[in-house]
Amino acid sequence: MTQSIIHTSQVLRQVVIGQVQGISEAQFDVQPAGFNNTIRWNVGHMIYWLDKYSTLSFGSPSAIPEHYETLFGSGTKPSDWTATPPSKDELLQWLTTQLSRLAELTPEMLDNALETPFVLGPFQFDTSGELFNFALIHEAIHLGTISSQLKAIQ
Repeated sequence: MTQSIIHTSQVLRQVVIGQVQGISEAQFDVQPAGFNNTIRWNVGHMIYWLDKYSTLSFGSPSAIPEHYETLFGSGTKPSDWTATPPSKDELLQWLTTQLSRLAELTPEMLDNALETPFVLGPFQFDTSGELFNFALIHEAIHLGTISSQLKAIQ
């Protein structure tokens, strides 16, 4: 079962990369009515949180620039940005780098207990696999948001 979670993570990230490649740079910063953020923010948010969940799940050091937290962490929004956000190309590079790192995961890594359970609202995750599986759900939600934003823009 854990091997299928790893496979799903790779497929999901490939779908994300394919979707992002087909979006113009100009569309990245349009905030359609009814949405709190832009496509650029959603892509950066996926990168930020997969990095964060990987650190929490597997103890791997963060691999993304520090300022991504202030741009893409929970509760942030483009209207508050004071720094120039990364380009589409930079975001695609991080998506691809993270895809390569997913290939390094093993089923055994997913079976490990977290040093401290991760609590998110009413939910608690006790193992690396539980938290990593939630990371995939989170990424899929934001992929859906990007798809909805594209429909609203076009």
